Amino acid sequence: MSAASVEKHPEQSEAVAENEEAEAQQVETAADGVEPKAGNEFDYLERNEFTSEIYKIEVKNMGYFGIGELKKLLKNTLKLDMTKIKSPARKEYAFVCFRSQADQQRALETLNGYKWKGRILKAVAAKASADPLQKRRGEANDGDVKPKRQRTAVEATCPLAEMPYEQQLEQKTEEMSALLKKYTQELRHLNADAKPHLDKFEFKGVLPSPTVQGYRNKNEFTVGKNAAGEIVVGFRLGSYSDGSVEVAEVQELPHLPAQAKWAARSFQQLVRQSKFQPFNPDGNVGHFRQLMVRCSSATGELMLVAGIYSSNLNETELLELQQELKAFYEQPEQNETHKCTSLYYQDVKHREAGQMVNPVTHLSGSTHITDTIQGLQFRISPLAFFQINTAGADVLYQQAIDLAAPNQETIMLDICCGTGTIALAFAKHCKQVLGVEIVPDAIKDAEHNAETNGIKNCKFFTGNADDYIKSMVREAVYGQEPGKPIDLIAVVDPPRAGLHTRSIAAIRSASDIKRLVYVSCNPNSAKRNFIELARPESKQYKGEPFYPKTAVAVDMFPHTTHTELVILFERDSKTTPAESVEQERTKECNESLAATA
Repeated sequence: MSAASVEKHPEQSEAVAENEEAEAQQVETAADGVEPKAGNEFDYLERNEFTSEIYKIEVKNMGYFGIGELKKLLKNTLKLDMTKIKSPARKEYAFVCFRSQADQQRALETLNGYKWKGRILKAVAAKASADPLQKRRGEANDGDVKPKRQRTAVEATCPLAEMPYEQQLEQKTEEMSALLKKYTQELRHLNADAKPHLDKFEFKGVLPSPTVQGYRNKNEFTVGKNAAGEIVVGFRLGSYSDGSVEVAEVQELPHLPAQAKWAARSFQQLVRQSKFQPFNPDGNVGHFRQLMVRCSSATGELMLVAGIYSSNLNETELLELQQELKAFYEQPEQNETHKCTSLYYQDVKHREAGQMVNPVTHLSGSTHITDTIQGLQFRISPLAFFQINTAGADVLYQQAIDLAAPNQETIMLDICCGTGTIALAFAKHCKQVLGVEIVPDAIKDAEHNAETNGIKNCKFFTGNADDYIKSMVREAVYGQEPGKPIDLIAVVDPPRAGLHTRSIAAIRSASDIKRLVYVSCNPNSAKRNFIELARPESKQYKGEPFYPKTAVAVDMFPHTTHTELVILFERDSKTTPAESVEQERTKECNESLAATA
């Protein structure tokens, strides 16, 4: 994993997956030798994982469009078997990839001349993208590109590490204030009715993390080589697209706990003595690709998930490698400093169509680890989302509770609930909590966590938030006594890219939701959602706007440039809660009668 992307949420929404530039030639998880040689920029096309890059088309003259609506046109309306869509922001064209020449040809014939949104589309075959690593190497060999000084591991992952912590907080406060000022200025121009609300908008600054050193409870390390050609388990110092695949050790990094550093060092020892090789993206050879480490400050438990590229292994070799992993961590000498309490194998290779995550197999030890937030115990599975900074999460969740101000009549919707951490923290303050999450294992953890903590007023759903928001609102409304006002709040803690437009539209149209707490790990990306929540009512965004009332940031990532932001949104409703319930019931009744007729 690239050091630059270390703060990214592990979950991926459908919208992120659709836009993801996860080209074969941009694999971000490996390193090659000391003196790389430039190869053919299109050699990767000969490998069978990346046929979609061969069968690619360009669709032009599209006007303004969303990735989601284009996908719906291609898959649902035109029944085209596409694998992914790529489109630069604010452009009137898109690249669509397919797995076979027949699928590509059918798409060309169907889309060329097709009328969509008042425009006549034009579709042409597109050339495959060049491998950026090989391209940069070729330019370097030609003398066109001057080599850059390679960053150190600290520079790549903790750029603020040399700065006193108080100064880090001051810098982050200034940056967050500037971002919120730009957001409110944009909103003033977009929605005149927002001005009186924005005049009262308050930013309370950036709160410090209770733990500044060794706070990261989850890390993903790359298996590769350093500048000297030695096998290293650590962080990438640059990006594949910049022609850099060098990996550096992590022992000097201030934000990693001792357990994580030991895990990287021990896995490095295993790889160095194994007959199996580190993965090399230059030709997709080798086996050891990455190591995910999860650790608990509450229990001392340590989970290791070894990411293996299995395409170069037969069944016998794969079983041998898994046994080697298991045997290595069962050696007494390996457990003298720290102990691996949970060991997994993960098959990390090119994903099949529709595959969201790479599957994991349990090898030894316990299947989960346990950590504590807000005095509650949480079981964590390998792929589930859990806040990176456990102590910081205590502060973050308390701020969300304080801003939402729930009471014993409140029903809370937790959108993107993960393992239920926010939902369960809110539960004792609310009448009921309903949560939705797309990762099935995370929902199993959430249900287990509710039972373990004796919490009985939570209900969790597995699925895409876009599809479940309306049904959760309906369940909350219909569970309320007729004529009794409903206090319905929503809390969202989405992936870095923010919520999908459909989720925002669903929240806007749910008139019973009066307060919304938005927790963002990347406020720059989430600014789009902030605008969508507060823009004037339209055909796409039905329902009264949500206006920002109060914001507070929490420094969940000391020594880095990242900050977590919490914003309370409220909206003025033209309809009373009792009227809204009655309108919803009338609408349901009419739809039922229409269906019967």
